Amino acid sequence: MATPPLGEAEITERLAQLPGWERDGDRITKTWQLDSYMAGLAFATAIGTIAEGFDHHPDLHIGWRKVTATFTTHDAGNKLSYKDFDVAAAIEALRYPPSE
Repeated sequence: MATPPLGEAEITERLAQLPGWERDGDRITKTWQLDSYMAGLAFATAIGTIAEGFDHHPDLHIGWRKVTATFTTHDAGNKLSYKDFDVAAAIEALRYPPSE
């Protein structure tokens, strides 16, 4: 069953509740700066574990001392849905890295 995309007002409202997340068209994205490459790998693994629990997975980019996660909902026509924001909020609940 297809997931319904969110309307503009709800996207704006939900994005305002996610510090550091930005909208890029029909995607939301955030980049975290970390102390080391290995910390980035560990953090990306934590993101992946959370995403697996929601059965909604981001595109992840692991660079030197940074990790970027990008969400869109494929079964909503590559638009933003509640799934994107729910998983992003769960990632934010990690409060990682602690220096942010």
